[in-house]
Amino acid sequence: MKDLMNSIHCVPLIVPVAARTDNTAIVSAIIDRKGYESLALVIVTGTNTDANATFSVLVEDGNASNLSDNAAVPDSELNGTEALAGFTAADDDNKCRKIGYVGNKRYVRVTVTPSGNDSGNIFLAGVAILGNPDIWPTANPPA
Repeated sequence: MKDLMNSIHCVPLIVPVAARTDNTAIVSAIIDRKGYESLALVIVTGTNTDANATFSVLVEDGNASNLSDNAAVPDSELNGTEALAGFTAADDDNKCRKIGYVGNKRYVRVTVTPSGNDSGNIFLAGVAILGNPDIWPTANPPA
């Protein structure tokens, strides 16, 4: 068995909130990749009550800490696809979706955009998993 815990750093991506009831885009925290060479973005769904809602995913990156220089990440700099990271409320309750970033920009964020969320509640959270640290082992609990 190999040690994973000491070689990753977890950062809140999308913090849990009360049920979302509209089509407002959910913009994640900006993840700083400094000191890490790999990044996986994980989205977690709860029990969503709007059966016709769909959710698209967009990954953006840049070198400005506030992402004022944000740009959509090219498919060639992603492991997996944004389409596979998306989900529907009818079929994807209590599931995880993941997408990897392999680009060279320092800052990354995810936007999850609901569509058709007109009659129920959606629950969503996420975590960024940074790996391949410059300094090992990583802190526990994460700082």
